[in-house]
Amino acid sequence: MTVTQDLSFFGMISNASLLVQLVMALLLLISAMSWTYIFRKMFTIRSAIARTTEFETVFWSGANLNNLYEDVTSGRRERNGQSGALERIFEAGMEEYRKARQTFSGKDIDVSALLDGARRAMRAAYQREMDALESHLAFLASVGSVSPYIGLFGTVWGIMNSFRGLANVQQATLASVAPGIAEALVATAIGLFAAIPAVVAFNRYSHDIDRLAIRFESFIEEFSNILNRQAR
Repeated sequence: MTVTQDLSFFGMISNASLLVQLVMALLLLISAMSWTYIFRKMFTIRSAIARTTEFETVFWSGANLNNLYEDVTSGRRERNGQSGALERIFEAGMEEYRKARQTFSGKDIDVSALLDGARRAMRAAYQREMDALESHLAFLASVGSVSPYIGLFGTVWGIMNSFRGLANVQQATLASVAPGIAEALVATAIGLFAAIPAVVAFNRYSHDIDRLAIRFESFIEEFSNILNRQAR
């Protein structure tokens, strides 16, 4: 590797070996994808929290369940299928409950069957919502754990090339060794640049999603109790 005294950031990148440059390019691509998912997930979770809070306020204000169900379904149609996660969980449970009530019309109502069907429908909707909220979190976790090692691989390879280049030098000095090592260390710096935001975002979003999951599960249990009282 040609020893250079150009220690600017772009100079070190341009003078690095081809493999180290490929590692840097891969890390920059990973970082760009990571930031894309970070911002996308941030807006998704914020919207989910806001819509959950809004629906809980309406639900616990004492609104009639049938009227609320009609409002949710009509509102979803007006928004081209867009609605909050908790609204979809409520809609799934209420729809199954209403269908079961029609099935038992004119017969003795099996309360346990009514509640089991509604609870299963809400649980299925809950799993779908959690899968959607947790999408791409695994990618952020992988970026946070793997990127430093990818950068370290580029650094080790660059340092090896730097020392190999000094094999034919009569007298190795710090001035001749430092540029090559600095170029190699840029790969580690880029790896950390990709990893740190991904780890922070993963931890933050996992916390927010866990809190939403608790709110969803609490709603399912409380709504099941309300349906139980109405069915009797």
